[in-house]
Amino acid sequence: MTMQTWFPAAKLGIFIHYGIYAVDGVPESWSFYWGEVTHERYMKQLDGFTASAYDPAAWAELFARVGAKYAVLTARHHDGVALWDTAQGDLGVVHRTPAGRDLITGYVDALRERGLKVGLYYSHSDWNHPDYASVRHPEIDLWTNEHPGGNDANPYSHAAPGEEDPAAWERYLAYRDGQVGELVQRFRPDLLWFDGEWERTEQQWRIRELAELILRENPDTVLNARMLSYGDYATPEQGVPLEAPEGPWELCLTINDSWGFQHADHNHKSVRQLVRYFAETIGMGGNLLLDVGPRADGTIPAEQVERLEGLGAWIRRHSDAVYGTAAGLPAGHHYGPSTLSADRRTLYLTCFDVPRESVAVRGLRNPVTKVTVLGTGTELGHRVIGGLDAVPGVTWIDAPAEADLDPYATVLAVELEGELDLYRGSGRD
Repeated sequence: MTMQTWFPAAKLGIFIHYGIYAVDGVPESWSFYWGEVTHERYMKQLDGFTASAYDPAAWAELFARVGAKYAVLTARHHDGVALWDTAQGDLGVVHRTPAGRDLITGYVDALRERGLKVGLYYSHSDWNHPDYASVRHPEIDLWTNEHPGGNDANPYSHAAPGEEDPAAWERYLAYRDGQVGELVQRFRPDLLWFDGEWERTEQQWRIRELAELILRENPDTVLNARMLSYGDYATPEQGVPLEAPEGPWELCLTINDSWGFQHADHNHKSVRQLVRYFAETIGMGGNLLLDVGPRADGTIPAEQVERLEGLGAWIRRHSDAVYGTAAGLPAGHHYGPSTLSADRRTLYLTCFDVPRESVAVRGLRNPVTKVTVLGTGTELGHRVIGGLDAVPGVTWIDAPAEADLDPYATVLAVELEGELDLYRGSGRD
């Protein structure tokens, strides 16, 4: 499938981990899988999930205001609790919680009213389904032996040795396909963000048949890499990769340390840190999918809103360096990330630290026609020093004055004569 052009152009998306795990503030699904809480206690959270202040229009307004172009909501996590009125059983917020209603329709409508692309998260695995733990990954025993203390053969996810039930697995796949079919037919998401793929092989999951089911209904659906051979883009988590994945990609990042709401997690990243993550990600050609964890009532914690607002304000001040750009200079040409305009004639250099005396760009063959500070428009002097034969000199740009510095990261717009032309050699022998 050809990647939809909106995705690599988006730059910022919002991940939303919303589910019953917010009631007690425990890790989503994993808390009962690993035994941090009992399964009974985890499922008791159904009784406290109210969504009483759930306002998807307010979510969409916030996301649009901070510059996001899409969002991804956890329609069903590994705990099997659906946020919509599924016909595949009754384990969901509609029939089993005080919320008592479908929470996806309003989200989808609100995003589309704001012009945002709609993403839905769905886990291949379901640790609550009676037919799920009925087969084993063929390499699960090897994995467990190589990880002393590992518990990947957890009874919630794998059948005990010698107790596999192929008929039950067939029923599970029919349930999964039924739910995915509902999501595609009812909501026509622009993007489906799958998870849980590590628990089975591509053949066991029948990924090809699932992809055909989705794309037959909506050929324009973007699929993430957890659709394995049928994924459209890579999804590294929690750290900017040192080398960009091949093709389109997206960094999934939490604002604090948790995906879902956890009362005790106050370790929030600063706005400056989020700006750095964002600038480094788009400088390598990726999107940032920044996660929020709403409370059980549907409100996003103020600390997370504050950080979204801070990042959004930086993006607005530097929108020329964000939207309509591609990955910038390879490492070593500039000490910081950069992006390149669509016509390849303007470089945007990000400076996280206060420049002292000058900013240097190495390997630039093009003459520079003008350098300005993005956001203030102040023009900066520049000159080329050195160079020999095919090796260009270093382009030195005067450091901006204090009044032109951004509190989080200053961006310099470097206008070039012609399209970007870089020297990548090793110099004279």
